[in-house]
Amino acid sequence: MTKITQTRRGFLQTAAIAGAAGLTGTFPGISWSAEGDTLTVRFDREMESLDPGFYVGGHPPNDVNWCIMPALVHFGMVDGQASWVPSPYVESVEVVDSTHIDFTLKQGLMWSNGFGEVTAEDVAYSYDRMTESEWKGDYVAYERTEVKDKYSGTIILNQPFAPFMNLTLASGTGIILCKKATEEAGGKYTIEPPATCGPYVMEHKQAQYVRLRPNPDWTGPLPAFANIDCIFVTDSEAGALAFEAGELDCAKITSTSYARYLKETPPGAALTVAGALQYMWMGINIENPKLSDIRVRKAIQRAVDIDSIVQGAYSGTAEPSYGIICPGLVGKRDAAGYSYDPAEGKALMDEAGVSGLNLTLRTLNSPERLLAAQIIQVNLAQIGVTVEIIPLDSGPFWEMGQESKGDTYKDMELWIMRFGAGPDPYEATQWFIRDQVGVWNWERWSSDEFEELYKQGIGETDQAKRHEVYVRMQEIMEETGGYVWLTHEPEVFIHRDDIDAKFAPSGEMQMAYFAPK
Repeated sequence: MTKITQTRRGFLQTAAIAGAAGLTGTFPGISWSAEGDTLTVRFDREMESLDPGFYVGGHPPNDVNWCIMPALVHFGMVDGQASWVPSPYVESVEVVDSTHIDFTLKQGLMWSNGFGEVTAEDVAYSYDRMTESEWKGDYVAYERTEVKDKYSGTIILNQPFAPFMNLTLASGTGIILCKKATEEAGGKYTIEPPATCGPYVMEHKQAQYVRLRPNPDWTGPLPAFANIDCIFVTDSEAGALAFEAGELDCAKITSTSYARYLKETPPGAALTVAGALQYMWMGINIENPKLSDIRVRKAIQRAVDIDSIVQGAYSGTAEPSYGIICPGLVGKRDAAGYSYDPAEGKALMDEAGVSGLNLTLRTLNSPERLLAAQIIQVNLAQIGVTVEIIPLDSGPFWEMGQESKGDTYKDMELWIMRFGAGPDPYEATQWFIRDQVGVWNWERWSSDEFEELYKQGIGETDQAKRHEVYVRMQEIMEETGGYVWLTHEPEVFIHRDDIDAKFAPSGEMQMAYFAPK
């Protein structure tokens, strides 16, 4: 068995604005670029949007965007740590000081559909646009981009922001769009970008595949694989079986498959843990009349047996969660402020005078989530709560708590949610501020103290103080009774052992950087 040797904690503990400015970004070369050479990977869900301002981030949208769209920096390894490195689209990126980043684009990189070269004006437009997007939290410290000439400029922050390079620019929200093409498309798009620029062009067939083929107009370095076929396989066990049958070169797998492969990995295969920058919880709608009494919410918190979920749903491969800050990051808690105690939960229900309570629990229709939901269903029965599990496909699931998508949010009671994060605690907190109620704060609470701490965490550079800030923010969330912390799932991939597979610390595939060993 070939197993990754880099530890998760080492992979996640990254310096923010440091260390990589002198590196030259490049794809791995053309050793397998003969016509017909194809990398085949699994996508586990359809993409609702590729627009970096208005998408459900992570895998697979970022996987695709990093192949077809420009960015100033990408994730890479620097001195054994995950950090940012200049992308193949730039001549240089230099952090001048804590609020100024200089960049120079390579010349001759062309947008598709006749929209000309990639320019510094496109960079400025893209980042200005993000400040009004659903992902504006990534740009909370961004002030403007000063365009010096056609290819160079300076990004100016309004205050020091430790995670700007690793979180904002290196993540999927750092994608650069073509200003002219995006404006002509109405300022927003979904699956069909109006102009692309990268080593690949995309062909997409709904719920079947994304095909990435060589871009004839690409003048930058070539990736190792000429073609990439991304096959939608929503059933995780089917994805593992497809890999074993030789139909996939790389597949994201479930915790159950991971535990099985740790005992016996198929010949010619390797396992890579891409990171544990995911946090899962059970959300509780504090505005729902059935759940408006905080004693009922706290009873539910105490009735859920997290250890049973870790073992029963994740075969012991996931870490128990005590908040939204992930392992290896500043602000990670060592324990929750409550513990599994169904007797206390039943006493709280009695104190609230509530009996015969019926609730719905919504979850993505995936094996681990359904198993977790079934364990929760049994747990809550111990305090007199009857739970109906509602499994959902990804489209309706990710829309259900957003007010802009309809009225489902009014009926929500309980749900299992998982977010991915970047290698800094700030990103996890941005989804729970007051402005996110009805967007991604589906629990629908707000706190003046949380808002102040959110602002404090943006500019704080003392790591001990940052730790205190983020610990307290998680305590505030927990005190609402709106959260039952569940797990930090590892993002695990199985792939051919003759492939050097590259992944972002948040678990996305960096497919353009895949290469033969």
